[in-house]
Amino acid sequence: MTTPFDILPAIDLRGGRVVRLRQGDFDREIVYEADPVIVATRFAEAGARCLHVVDLDGARTGTPGHSAAIAAIVRAVGERTRVEVAGGLRNEPAVAQALEAGAARVVVGTAALHDRAFAGRLVDAHGAARIAVAIDVRDRRAVGHGWGIDALGLDAVDAIERLADVGVSTFEVTAIERDGLLEGPNLELYQGLVRIDRGAIIASGGITSVGDLQAVRDIGCIGAIIGRAIYEGRLDVTEALALGEQT
Repeated sequence: MTTPFDILPAIDLRGGRVVRLRQGDFDREIVYEADPVIVATRFAEAGARCLHVVDLDGARTGTPGHSAAIAAIVRAVGERTRVEVAGGLRNEPAVAQALEAGAARVVVGTAALHDRAFAGRLVDAHGAARIAVAIDVRDRRAVGHGWGIDALGLDAVDAIERLADVGVSTFEVTAIERDGLLEGPNLELYQGLVRIDRGAIIASGGITSVGDLQAVRDIGCIGAIIGRAIYEGRLDVTEALALGEQT
């Protein structure tokens, strides 16, 4: 039987509000909702199996800044919807705290890119199913530090191979140049990373339609993160989630 394709609605938090950034640029912010619990509950009631919650302030500063809001989201959606948490999780206590607060999975980026042994320790401590690594790609290089323009990165393929060697099995890949622009996904990027067969790939960036979701599924990704398109009504969340239920 084919593995279900996961659709993960994104809830990006900055200053306590639900926002989206264009290409990760903090100066190009769109605010969609003041209360993230309202958004999370709406997605859960629509049938989302998992939410992708990002602490943008934490991603920029390196210190989680929305722990209370994320805990409130976890309480609100209960056991019906898993919550994965990303942003600012750059040490083992921060990861442990997020998991203890009810996160089903955490997504680490900057610290794992700088130190693959860190990622390996997380997998050993919590299991591969609860640890994913963000591979945020600009010019084929995986960058961290909240996608700062001066952030240096590793070749994306090398980054995945190095992290797979220490036990990481899930990679969430964002094409930065497509993120928040509603211009469609970078299928060439995702397909190239799927083909190296060193872990499961979840696609993010530019997904605007059910057709885009079908395309990333067909090239072998196990899921997709959707954001601006659902907030602006370009992609119906119920229709998207229905695609995820197909096997």
